[in-house]
Amino acid sequence: MKSNIVFIGIAGSGKTTVGKKLAECLQMQFCDIDTEIEKTTGMTIPQYFAEHGEASFREVEAALVKKLSQYANSVISTGGGVVLKRENIENLRKKGVLVCLSSRPEVILERIQNDTNRPLLNHGDPYQNILKLIRERETLYQAADIYIDTSDLDISEVLSEIKERLKDFNGICRN
Repeated sequence: MKSNIVFIGIAGSGKTTVGKKLAECLQMQFCDIDTEIEKTTGMTIPQYFAEHGEASFREVEAALVKKLSQYANSVISTGGGVVLKRENIENLRKKGVLVCLSSRPEVILERIQNDTNRPLLNHGDPYQNILKLIRERETLYQAADIYIDTSDLDISEVLSEIKERLKDFNGICRN
């Protein structure tokens, strides 16, 4: 039986915000993989990218995904690039229902404009970077069991939609 709810999707789509609220609502544990990476490495995500590069970051991320995917009764928020390694999706899917949150590029830009913790978006033209990441990862995000566009929804509407759609997954959503 799947007991975890796993959020995937582009940066700024609402994975952490929605994940925290959903965990609270369903009385589940909340885990944010990017926060766990920062705890494990003792560095912010941008610092780690700058010092060790994206390839090393993806290895640390994969190790934490493997560990956190063993949890039960948890809501897990992943980084936007977690889908780049097939093994991550395979591990997360073992005990989790994958929920992809998406948003239109202009909505993402508005949400992240003051966030300096996104190394793949905080250089050059952020809007063009968002478009590029969406193009590169769009098919990978299709691994999700549930897909929700959060562009025009407030958090309560997103939560309602998720809870309704989770009813199809073996009673994972009890409330």
